Amino acid sequence: MAELLRGRRIHGGRARAQLLVSGEALSFFGGVDPDTGIVTERGHPLEGRSVAGKVLAFPHGKGSTVGSYSIYRLARQGRGPAAIVNQVCETIVAVGAIIADIPCVDHIDLLRLEDGALAEVDADRGTVEVLDR
Repeated sequence: MAELLRGRRIHGGRARAQLLVSGEALSFFGGVDPDTGIVTERGHPLEGRSVAGKVLAFPHGKGSTVGSYSIYRLARQGRGPAAIVNQVCETIVAVGAIIADIPCVDHIDLLRLEDGALAEVDADRGTVEVLDR
């Protein structure tokens, strides 16, 4: 059964893809390989997994402001997330989503998202719909 979650639009657009969910913050500079989209941060719950083409859900970003460019680089190489969902989207992730043209929504309760489920993000409306668990 589908569940509709309402949040806040950071950058508009729509995406439908599998959820990749983490309860820990993520650094795009040094934590995600910009050539492959693989999370490389040692000990991170998503270590070894790819963000490419996924609805990437995590509490907030962390690390260097270069992370914004790293998100852009991922997208330019076809390895970026299909959408980004945060509890609180801070400046690094917001700027990265905007320059990379990745739909982004925040103020979403990540505990309501299940890793691997199919989700549809309508960032224009600020919604995330979990379609299949």
